[in-house]
Amino acid sequence: MPSVAFADDNEITRDMILNDPEAPTGGNPNGDLTIVDFFDYNCPYCKAAAKSLEKVVKNDGNIRLVYKDWPILHPTSIIGARLALAAKYQGKYLPVHHALMDIPGYGVAQEKMIEATHNAGIDAAQLDLDMTAHADGIARLIKRNLNIAEAIGLQGTPGFLVGTFKVNQALNEQGFVQVVADARARQKAK
Repeated sequence: MPSVAFADDNEITRDMILNDPEAPTGGNPNGDLTIVDFFDYNCPYCKAAAKSLEKVVKNDGNIRLVYKDWPILHPTSIIGARLALAAKYQGKYLPVHHALMDIPGYGVAQEKMIEATHNAGIDAAQLDLDMTAHADGIARLIKRNLNIAEAIGLQGTPGFLVGTFKVNQALNEQGFVQVVADARARQKAK
């Protein structure tokens, strides 16, 4: 059952972007800055940026990270997104997300994604049940993510919202540190 806040999944709101109760999150839930990460498990640039982003979030300690699975690059992208989002029901989104991001390359085979998911400490039978039981909710979340990415004008993956800044390119660690500093400076100026 979708939240009342999302009765119209086509209406994009700031709250939907930052606080969708179905969107997985990481980092500090009470962080003073939110980064929204739009990615695809078949995007080599996303995979490179993810390692830098996770390091900056961990080292900073005061960043909230919102994950927006945005499967747009390859037919298996949707498989990866469904696997990760179904793992959320076991409390295993992040281990599966990291496992899928650690698979090198583009056009990752479905079998490789499933193998990586199983190696992430997931209960495979429960994952299959959750993928079926929550298929509609997962599909609605992916559709919301697609609508949000389009509405905010992202041109492809990776895409990030860092405070008020939109970044539509892969960043290295120093790039994330700089945009985080810029976003915090802008927040203080308001």
